[in-house]
Order: sequence, then C-alpha cells, then structure tokens
Amino acid sequence: MFFSGISDEAGQAIETQIKAHQELGWAYLEVRNVDGENLALMPEKKFEQVYEKVTAAGLKVSCFAGCIGNWAKQISGDFSSDFNELKTAIPRMHRFGTRYLRIMSWPNDTAQPWSEADWAREVIRRLKVLSKMAEDGGVVLAHENCSGWGGESVENSLLLVEEINSPAFKLLYDTGNVVPHGQDPWEFYTRTRPYTVYVHIKDYRREGEKFVATFPGEGQGMLREILSDLLASGYQGAISIEPHLASVVHEGKVGKEEVAYQTYLTYGRKLMKLVESIRK
Repeated sequence: MFFSGISDEAGQAIETQIKAHQELGWAYLEVRNVDGENLALMPEKKFEQVYEKVTAAGLKVSCFAGCIGNWAKQISGDFSSDFNELKTAIPRMHRFGTRYLRIMSWPNDTAQPWSEADWAREVIRRLKVLSKMAEDGGVVLAHENCSGWGGESVENSLLLVEEINSPAFKLLYDTGNVVPHGQDPWEFYTRTRPYTVYVHIKDYRREGEKFVATFPGEGQGMLREILSDLLASGYQGAISIEPHLASVVHEGKVGKEEVAYQTYLTYGRKLMKLVESIRK
C-alpha cells in the first residue's frame, strides 16, 4: 500500500502539486486538473509540460482522475466526448506509465429522468465499449462509487463488474462517498473489496441535515476499520487523498492558495499517522 493524492486540492499549478507531494515524502500523485484543465483533455503542448515537470521531480502518476461519466454529465449526453477522452488518455497514460483511469457511470437526467432499466442498459452498453478500448490499449478503468448509476448502490457496482466482465474494468472505492449517500461503509467496502484496485480517502460525518467533510478518521466512513482490513489483506495499491476541506475542485470551490496547500499537507500527515497507528 502506498500514498498518493488528487493533487489539485493542494493547488492549481503543477509546481504546487509537486511541491506538496515532495513535502509529504510521497512518490506518487493522482493528477486531475492543472490550472483548471484535466490531464486527459488539455492540449498536447501543455500535457508535455506537465509530464516534463512531474518526471523531472522524480514523481510518478498513480492514476488519471478523468471526466468519463462524471457528475458534470448525464446519461442522455453525447457519448463521443467520453470515447474521445479515453482515446486521448491511453497514450498519455503510457507516457507516464500509469495503469488506472478513474471513471464514473453517468448520472440520470435531471429534467427528464430515464427509467432505471433504460439508465442501467445504456451505462452498461457504454462501459462495455470503453472497457474493450481500455483492454486493447493496455489500461484499466477504475470505476468510483460516486455520481452515476454504478454508485447508487453496492448491488449496482457489483452488477457492472459482472456484466462488463473485463480485466480492464475494476472498482475504485471512495471511503467518503458512502456517508452522504446514506450507504453502509463497511458493507459497501467488504462486498466490493475483491474487485477494488484503487482507494480514495475522504471522510464525512453527519451534522443535523448536513454532511461535513472531516480529516481522515474523524468522520463516519470507518477509515480505521477499512485501512486495517486493506493492510491485513495485503492490498498493494494506492490510498489517494481527496480532502474536500479547503477546496472541492469539481464543484468549482478553490480555496485560498496557502490555506489549500497547508490543509492538504495536514490531511496527508494525519492519514500517515492513522496508518502508522494501525501498523503498530
């Protein structure tokens, strides 16, 4: 098991993201956006600049935090944007030596929701297409339990694995997403664990009618129990922080530069301390 993090929560510039991971002593970062542009979608020239800076710093990219099927899209949207993103991402992932691309599974339409059956059918159709493309390209799609059909329940996530039936389709478990969705963290984790290849570290607790992001182990995501099980079961993948405290980048919330940076460092150090306490 090794540490990583969705580094744009430390800052928007790649130099800031690199600095944060160097200060934490981590060898990996999970790249989502640089200056507001996603790694799989930015122009080639900018991608090359990011690549040069990350590799010159001696760091590796554990995962591309992509946009496929994410919260900003709906099931009726144009699938070609997701197809083209993966087409662009594959050679860029090879450039970095990165195996995983984070994806989701398309939220239902808000104005005119699809039936459950039609929604599921189209999600599965799309993911079969993308999984075949990923398999041919030698990469793995890591589906996060977040926005989209697959994140609605543990049963949906497991059904995706069964229906897609591809070595290029696996699961990414986010420890924080289950709490605001009213799901049982331990049940979701244990049932999806056999197919989980990547883990995001968030934590939340309920305060009245609100759900509040917390530092790791201070919420209701059962982080200590889950991390203990990951260690005991020999998990070799990343545990990648996504604090959602000073910044919630996908919602357009970018905290003040120094506050975001220091919060990210504090979050990382608290996670390391939690893992160390479990190992003792």
